[in-house]
Amino acid sequence: MKKLLVLFALLTAAAPALAQYSGPAVQACRAFAEAEIRKTSPVAAAVRFDNDANLNLERTSRKLGSQQVRSLLSGNGAVVYPQGVPVELSFLCLLADDKRALFFHWIPRTEAPALAQCRRTKETAACLDALLVVAEQELTMRYAGLFVDARAQDDKAGNENAANAFRRSSEAFLAYRAAECARRGAAGSEPHKSCMVDITRRRALDLR
Repeated sequence: MKKLLVLFALLTAAAPALAQYSGPAVQACRAFAEAEIRKTSPVAAAVRFDNDANLNLERTSRKLGSQQVRSLLSGNGAVVYPQGVPVELSFLCLLADDKRALFFHWIPRTEAPALAQCRRTKETAACLDALLVVAEQELTMRYAGLFVDARAQDDKAGNENAANAFRRSSEAFLAYRAAECARRGAAGSEPHKSCMVDITRRRALDLR
């Protein structure tokens, strides 16, 4: 897999990109991706690509093993299930030509805005609630580890400076999140809920 990813990087650098490509390669890669997902998932899922500036087609003339690769399609999108939260992704698709996909590789995109993610479903509010639960759980796990570290520092120093600093930082974050999300929308509204998710996710990332 490492060799394959290195090859992807070399191929990606081979040609200039055309932003917001909307030709037949999009459908070819999407159909190929859905077929691949169906091989391992018992639930039928739809793959959606975002038609934005990140959707690029790059022309090349390289080989992957014995297979000729003529173009690479890359961008962002999501795997959308009949129920539940969509999985945001960034992808790379290799094509023999604009209508024949050869390979599809994707990784989760954790920085995707929560509101855009949940608007891919019919239950936006429920999706945002679920994402907030997950984000809060991850942040709680981060806090637990950091608090243990702070107490260990205090044990060595013979005071509670580290633990108190950690508490002040946590309280300041909660105050900021409450104020910022209230600015964006009324409690319970989609803008407010999505703000809660996005800021909580960012806090957890900052603490890694």
